[in-house]
Amino acid sequence: MSSDENGFKPVMIGVVGDSATGKTTLTQGIQQLLGPERVTVICIDDYHKYDRVQRKELDITPLHPEANYMDIMAQHLRLLRQGKSILKPVYNHSRGSFDAPVYVKPTEYVIIEGLLAFYNKEMRDVFDVRIFLDPAEDLRRRWKVTRDTNKRGYTPEQVIADLEKREPDSAAFIRPQRAYADTIVRFYADPVPQETDSHLNVKLTMTGDLQHPDFSKVVTRPDGANGVRLSNGRESGRVAEFVEIAGSISTTKALKLEHYILEELKLTGHDPERELGLFTAGRETGRSHPLALTQLFLAYHLLRARRVEQRSAVTKYNHIEITKELISFF
Repeated sequence: MSSDENGFKPVMIGVVGDSATGKTTLTQGIQQLLGPERVTVICIDDYHKYDRVQRKELDITPLHPEANYMDIMAQHLRLLRQGKSILKPVYNHSRGSFDAPVYVKPTEYVIIEGLLAFYNKEMRDVFDVRIFLDPAEDLRRRWKVTRDTNKRGYTPEQVIADLEKREPDSAAFIRPQRAYADTIVRFYADPVPQETDSHLNVKLTMTGDLQHPDFSKVVTRPDGANGVRLSNGRESGRVAEFVEIAGSISTTKALKLEHYILEELKLTGHDPERELGLFTAGRETGRSHPLALTQLFLAYHLLRARRVEQRSAVTKYNHIEITKELISFF
């Protein structure tokens, strides 16, 4: 069902954000929800031109397009969109060098995560759903220090110095991609931060024709007192819908919403408490209801995109069959 030969193409979702914005954490839950055998996840940061030592010698950051094989990246995205396999490079972030390439065959859903997936129109156009992760900057910096010191062998001082060096390229090349997303995900803390990330708030900004599940049966108060607030407005000149989920949402309320969306998705065999909202902070793990609900929202969009693709393929098939009948008739 994933190749162009049988009339179906993969549903493509792009997840873009700066370093340590939570891209992998977000996509892992979606992959678990839809089924690992149905979801191909690719990190396009593997398309770096230079290893860590070479970048230091050249004084260039991995955020700069010139430090990446953008043409090969775009070519591979087109091939995946067509349901075709690729030989993908592999960048080892722990060592800062390259491993052997891997053969990747797309499945029903292809999730592309990384720094530059929306950098140009050719790349943006391959996606059915475009997500930009935009957490509060103080959170992102904390997450990056925690990750890079625990998993990549840096000291806190080195990570902070690297953040400062990358800032001009973040401003020039990463953050402008936010304007091309149809969903913006922003995690943020209350003025008095919680002890863990389990209670971060999240705000989803959705533009275009994306729709969130109908919460009318479970969200009864528009003021957000129950932990969820829905509103309409504008984002960068575009009509937008906003969904805000409080980190303080009660477990009872959150689980009711999670099970409701699972029912809407016809995925009732899943246990959200064991599969969704999971994150790692250093060497500790936790669970966040706002993260779980965000993963469910994005899965909802993917499944809707798959249904649209299937209807389009059936329509195309019917047109072909009718054309064949007409030709044979004459």
